[in-house]
Amino acid sequence: MLRPYSDNILLSNEMLNRMVEYYEAAYENQDFQKPFSEGSESAIIIRVKINQFGRCQISSKVFGLSMSLWHVKSSYILAKFITSDRNVDCYPSQVQYYFSHTIDLSNRPTEYFLAYVRWYQPTDSPDIQYHFSDNEQTCNVKLWGTKFYPESHNCIIPLHHILGRFIPVNYRISTRWNAREYLAINPINRKYHIWQKISKFCDFPNFMIFLKISNFLNFTIFEKSSIFSSEFSKFWIFWIL
Repeated sequence: MLRPYSDNILLSNEMLNRMVEYYEAAYENQDFQKPFSEGSESAIIIRVKINQFGRCQISSKVFGLSMSLWHVKSSYILAKFITSDRNVDCYPSQVQYYFSHTIDLSNRPTEYFLAYVRWYQPTDSPDIQYHFSDNEQTCNVKLWGTKFYPESHNCIIPLHHILGRFIPVNYRISTRWNAREYLAINPINRKYHIWQKISKFCDFPNFMIFLKISNFLNFTIFEKSSIFSSEFSKFWIFWIL
């Protein structure tokens, strides 16, 4: 966890309810409850204070939060979860804040490092979600809804579920009858190249997404011209500085 931070933040009653639900989902054989509430005698009483942080570092990556304009670009994260059939699914969200919370397990305090996030809703159909992919080419940019799910205990996640960051870009799909806006989710690493063949693979709307991405992350854009001209017409290289 990184500064800025605030210690001994008092949890609201609504947040206490979410913390109880979160720990009961994590520890299926253990009961938890708020202070001064009815429950079993063996239930663990949830502490009412947390330490709140503005940023966190996982390996070499630093993640921010939405409440800070300075770090809002690094608040868009992908979180990974293992499904019942042992597959790994990734979901986009925006971090609201990071915090640590201590509970008393087996008569000893245990501290957990967590994030409070808002989850983006998916699109109505897989065809829209995989709008940029086709039978010949798979694209890692996916479309999601622009709205969040309602807040619940599922907004609380351990930090080790954070996989990486993504770039959010508003993207509109227009038909003869209506137009609807989506969020284009583009996963990023710290440094990478995007090679895009303009003449074959990238129409104008898709190319505008890459331009918006470059502006979001302060790309330097280089034009590569003649070396592959016999096979390809034109490339753009995007490099994160």
